[in-house]
Amino acid sequence: MCALSELLSDGPEVGRYRGVIDPIWTIGKKVHGGTMVGSSAAAATRWLRTTHPEAAEMFVISAGSDFLGAPDPGEVEYEVRIRKTGRQICLVDVGLVQGGRTLVHTAFTFGHLDDAAPAYAPDSYTDMPAEPGEDALAYTPDSPMGRLVHVAQGASVAIDPTWAPFLTGEQGEPRLRLWIRPRPGDEQDPDVAAWFAMMAGDMSPPVPMNLGRFGWAPTVQLTTYLRRRPAPGWLRVIATTHAIGERMFDEDQLVLDSTGAVVAQSRQLALIPLPR
Repeated sequence: MCALSELLSDGPEVGRYRGVIDPIWTIGKKVHGGTMVGSSAAAATRWLRTTHPEAAEMFVISAGSDFLGAPDPGEVEYEVRIRKTGRQICLVDVGLVQGGRTLVHTAFTFGHLDDAAPAYAPDSYTDMPAEPGEDALAYTPDSPMGRLVHVAQGASVAIDPTWAPFLTGEQGEPRLRLWIRPRPGDEQDPDVAAWFAMMAGDMSPPVPMNLGRFGWAPTVQLTTYLRRRPAPGWLRVIATTHAIGERMFDEDQLVLDSTGAVVAQSRQLALIPLPR
């Protein structure tokens, strides 16, 4: 998602890393929001492990992101501050900086991920196949979605057409579901796979598209939870909403791994696309 390079500075409270976000991690011309969360999580993890080795077994469990601007792909910096360290919880703030401006601010909570089988999980989403079937529409480079969602050049992505009537010019319930899978090398690195699962929590198109509301729907605030490291294989993403207004809408995204376990969750508040 982002190649972190050298540590630029390491004062007593702040670490700064240089990074490069490849153009494939974009939606249209702008960097994909989930990618910015995942790459910021990587910077936070590196700095926490560097400055507090005793917290090395901890990992990101939640992220609260405020989007102050829309970065372009290319070189960025990550400004990392440790807010609190403890035996159960650590707090780390990250500012994604470009052109001297902080464009995304994320407050991360570190803790210990679940590593046992779930004690309870509702079965309301188990009718979604574990991987895309023949009727799924892959985001290929020459498909309408693939030409817009460049993330599909860095991962395999497919959408369920039965939940996406907007693809054929029709309208329906504001809900969507899709599949996404990282590249084989990313899948084998447990940290990268976990950051990828966080990114996947922002992978669905805006659900108002099924109501005929198309266009850029900028995210105002995004909260992401990481519950466990995903098993290898396809991730399932199910997107729903509680309310769509004239100015704003909310969107929840649930991420399941190949075993059906919940690995990530997100909720965002976004702006309704302006009428054409």
